[in-house]
Amino acid sequence: MTPLAATDLRPFIPARDYGLSKRFYAALGWETRDVADGMALVTLGPQQHFYIQDYYLKEVAENAMLHVTVDDALAWHRHVASALSGDAFPGARVQPPTPQSYGALVTFVHDPSGVLLHLCQWLPTAP
Repeated sequence: MTPLAATDLRPFIPARDYGLSKRFYAALGWETRDVADGMALVTLGPQQHFYIQDYYLKEVAENAMLHVTVDDALAWHRHVASALSGDAFPGARVQPPTPQSYGALVTFVHDPSGVLLHLCQWLPTAP
């Protein structure tokens, strides 16, 4: 069988408050744009995308995770902490970068719906 190619992977994440979720990701500096009724495309760079959907199940949101490779987990922590200052994004929070046993430094970010972002900086010794 000839291998089938895939060119993109775009997960869907739930939003408890669709407008708030879009504002949250925009505040992080990521482009958000509506692409359909109740669906927004979030773009992190030229090839990193995911969808926010106007749909929410607590069990799904609190078990959804997105891994994003970054160059500097500490700089991302400072950036997200600044974006979260004040009360604009209730429920959202950021944790300081934490070394992981698999060779990464990770800043964990919980979005307003409970989705967990892993902002992962691979360390030079990582596999």
